[in-house]
Amino acid sequence: MNDKEQDRPIIRVRGLVNRFGGQVVHDGIDLDVVRGEVIGVVGGSGSGKSVLLRTIIGLNRPAAGTVEVFGQDVLSMSEEERLVIERRWGVLFQDGALFSSLTVAENIELALRENLEMPQDLMDGIAISKVGLVGLPPDAAEKYPAQLSGGMRKRAALARALALDPELLFLDEPTSGLDPMAADAFDKLIKDLKTGLGLTVFLVTHDLDTVFTICDRVAVLVDKKVLIGTPDELLQDSNPWVQDYLRSPRVRAAQDAARHQRELWGKHPD
Repeated sequence: MNDKEQDRPIIRVRGLVNRFGGQVVHDGIDLDVVRGEVIGVVGGSGSGKSVLLRTIIGLNRPAAGTVEVFGQDVLSMSEEERLVIERRWGVLFQDGALFSSLTVAENIELALRENLEMPQDLMDGIAISKVGLVGLPPDAAEKYPAQLSGGMRKRAALARALALDPELLFLDEPTSGLDPMAADAFDKLIKDLKTGLGLTVFLVTHDLDTVFTICDRVAVLVDKKVLIGTPDELLQDSNPWVQDYLRSPRVRAAQDAARHQRELWGKHPD
């Protein structure tokens, strides 16, 4: 990475328009994601949170606008260029998207096998190290997704997303379906990985605890546009939806829970 790339936003979206038939989902979105931050994307049902993520990683072609990742236009690059840039990011989809017929280790090794040439014993070693990195026990490597709890499957999918040591991590509803204790543990894992590995994290979520616990900034999709700021800054925004969303009793509870969780993490950093 050169100095020029270091200084520019890791993600840069300008004038993004997404429509499906006659329905406009995004109407001229501008968004920058700076290196090293956790940015949370929130919004009401149908606001296009996951559509935005899929557009940035090239799985959805917008009606208009530009999307740059690592300074490269993802909408105009060649297939060869796309393969190179995709090695620099990891994606955790909402349902984990693990291959049910493969063990956790084999799921992780699939990314290695598709992108690199290395002996099997080295791939096995990397798979075991990624399993440990996300807090799973070593024996989870040889288990199939159906043999894991929901929280363990999320961690296994995260291990696969980290297989190629990415700089940028995309997470789509990572705590969806988890009980509160598992969700808190997953939030801490993301925070620790962000700090330890120097990751930039683009996080789609509906979980208010996650928003107030680990997000540096929040992008709110509302009225087909985007409002961006820290959680505290957005609390001062005059948009009615943002006010209703961020000033609800659930938000106050989430703020209190986030403060308590950060205090616990501070006392027990390991």
